[in-house]
Amino acid sequence: MKLICYYSYTGNTRALAYKIKEKYDYDICEIKPVIPYSDDYDKVVNDAQEEVNMNYQPEIQDLGVNIYDYDTIILMTPVWWYTVASPVNTFLHKYDLKGKTIIPVATNGGWLGHTFEDIERISGANVKEVLSLKYNQDVLTEEDKFNDFLERIDD
Repeated sequence: MKLICYYSYTGNTRALAYKIKEKYDYDICEIKPVIPYSDDYDKVVNDAQEEVNMNYQPEIQDLGVNIYDYDTIILMTPVWWYTVASPVNTFLHKYDLKGKTIIPVATNGGWLGHTFEDIERISGANVKEVLSLKYNQDVLTEEDKFNDFLERIDD
């Protein structure tokens, strides 16, 4: 069974997660910090840099699913300072994902950094079919790349 698990600050990653759900009707869950981030984007960008530098893992809410029921997780995250967003960092540390397959999707402004390597290193899972999607403001600049991904992830 496949699960879509995502964190989204601006809504871009959430929108892509629901496009996958619409196509395949996989179960879906959102990674939500217990204490929400500010609505001030610039403040969050600055705070995120400090969080990444400290390997911060904010407390996250219950996912509402049993993660251990799934063999494959499509893990979707925005890139914060060249790695996963802090709530996704928490998710990767909190759950034992060894033996699972993770298909990571990273939304970013063009600075992917070591996001996929970090997912693999922290989770110990089998990481495959990685997808980096660039945004310019709130516009996905690689719609064709996402559509190609959609066609092959259910193999």
